[in-house]
Amino acid sequence: MIQLPEDRRPPLTPQLALRVAAVGTFALALFAVIFFRLWFLQVLSGDKYLAQASVNRVRDIGIPAPRGEIIDRSGNILVDSRSAIAVQLSPPDLPRNPRKRGRLYTQLAGVLGIPTTRVKCPVVGRGTLHLAPIPCAVSQQHALLPYANVTVKTDVPKEVHYYLAERQDQFPGVSVDQVYLRSYPLRNTAAQLFGTVGPINNAEIHQRRYRGVSQNSIVGQSGLEWFYDRYLRGSDGADRVQVDALGRFKGYLRRSKPVGGHALRLSLDVGLQRAGQQALQQAIDSNAPANAGAFVALNPENGEVYALGSLPTFDPNLFTKTIPASVYQQLNNPASNFPLINRALQSAYPDGSTFKPITATAALQSGAWSLSDSYDDTGQFCISTQCRHNAGGAAYGSLDLVNAIRVSSDVFFYNLGARTNADPAAHPDGGALQQWAHLYGIGEKTGIDLGGEVAGNLPSPRWRQRIDNQEIRCERRKHVPSCGIADKRPWSVGDNVNLAVGQGDVGVTPLQLAVAYSAIANGGSVVRPHIGLDVEAPDGTILQKIDPPPARRIPLNPTYIDAIRQGLRDAASQPGGTSADVMGSFPQQVYGKTGTAQRNGQADQSWYACFVPSWATGRPIVVVVTVEQGGFGAMAAAPAAREILSQWFYGKRGSFVAGASKTL
Repeated sequence: MIQLPEDRRPPLTPQLALRVAAVGTFALALFAVIFFRLWFLQVLSGDKYLAQASVNRVRDIGIPAPRGEIIDRSGNILVDSRSAIAVQLSPPDLPRNPRKRGRLYTQLAGVLGIPTTRVKCPVVGRGTLHLAPIPCAVSQQHALLPYANVTVKTDVPKEVHYYLAERQDQFPGVSVDQVYLRSYPLRNTAAQLFGTVGPINNAEIHQRRYRGVSQNSIVGQSGLEWFYDRYLRGSDGADRVQVDALGRFKGYLRRSKPVGGHALRLSLDVGLQRAGQQALQQAIDSNAPANAGAFVALNPENGEVYALGSLPTFDPNLFTKTIPASVYQQLNNPASNFPLINRALQSAYPDGSTFKPITATAALQSGAWSLSDSYDDTGQFCISTQCRHNAGGAAYGSLDLVNAIRVSSDVFFYNLGARTNADPAAHPDGGALQQWAHLYGIGEKTGIDLGGEVAGNLPSPRWRQRIDNQEIRCERRKHVPSCGIADKRPWSVGDNVNLAVGQGDVGVTPLQLAVAYSAIANGGSVVRPHIGLDVEAPDGTILQKIDPPPARRIPLNPTYIDAIRQGLRDAASQPGGTSADVMGSFPQQVYGKTGTAQRNGQADQSWYACFVPSWATGRPIVVVVTVEQGGFGAMAAAPAAREILSQWFYGKRGSFVAGASKTL
């Protein structure tokens, strides 16, 4: 019997089974990845991609919000916003062909009257290019914010507006929109305080203070506009429009209205501000070769700034449009004496004898001197084989502290400077003089609500060692005998002697000195000066009160501070007082000190610091004036201060009363 072979399959080996399982698992995983990716795109990210697709047919055109008004304490408008017509370019909508884009720029320049000559054009990330003004503006904007509109020209005539609107197909990417420009009705009054505004830049867009701000926003760049930007800025609106595949307008979809910024009320008194600038200009004009100066007037009790000015000044309306480079250079060079600098808080100088009340405080509080002590002023003070003299060779004889302030004896205060000096090795930050000057606020920023304030300088052994080290490093790096930073000498008692009379390496801003004299007037409270008073809604509701607390309290002995005040009162009212011929006839109780500072071979700088305290008036005030190259303090600064006081108390400046005192 014949047997047929059995019909059976070969057995599946374990190795083959493993391979089949691996391939199956890989295929399953691959299909799972594809499935979940499709699910992610369709379900989780559907809205995102739908929005991106909508962008192809929907555009948002920003509507800028007007910035809030800035008004003085009485409601007078100092800064406002006005509407204007601006021609703008939208970079994504410009022709992609370089030649067509170039022809568009040339044609638009002809319509707007903009030159087509190539100039140097610095572009972030690309160096300096040579481009005409319009392509330069586009390149600069694209480097910072690629999709932001570029404003080519503002305040264009209506005829230009109509011309471009009727020829939209000839000017792709060109739009004519309403914008808001800042307006300064008082022109050069308080110009350095307000600051400037401009488009937010690439660095600012990532800053915490601008979180959530549109890339097309106009923000404060300096001054009050920068400090209070979040209140003044407002919220931009937008027009949502529909376009076709070629980007042509098809209709409006939705509009969100802009919300204007809040109003900022300042403590500034516009009448006092104007009078201060006029008085300072008169002091400059009357004392050649004087050419610049600054003044501060504030409340010594709470730090409210009534007036703060600097000369020379400028018209801030220049900055409401694109300013030509030549005009900007004129405002920022030595020939015009730097009008953009706010000398009240951005320039630090030796302040001469106005520093002496601080020296008196240090000597009395440290025990280096007492009110019963007297010093024989022979007209000179000698130490380390060097002798210093009073101005004009005067010798005042036996003096106590009150009379030394009255006549402003340099020799008396040279002595106090020597007595308050400390061993540099044991006290690298200086002795009593540095300690008390620091407490008064010398060598540090006051914290005023403006940008750009400088700290000045309070010299000490540590400071001298630091600048000596800088000089040594500079000489080694540049291989030169001197860099001019320092003379590489150690701290000496002579440095302290100079500091005691506000000379040498000390650098004080007029605002710092006003804060120091406020502490003398109020008994030791170091106020924090502020120009902002409150933030108001359009209906006048106060949204935020601005009233910063004092920076600190100085532990002044009441007996000592009374003696210093008496010296200041006598200096302004009694025979022999350095400003008695200026302030002696003034009806209010003025406590004041002249100062005459020597500066690097220039003519002497004139200073005057004074106050009328709260116990003598219901309207206390501190006034500090400085006039560069103005000569003695009684000749330029004190007469200007008197005019400011006259305006404050009586509503008019009065006459310019120059003094004859020639003391440092």
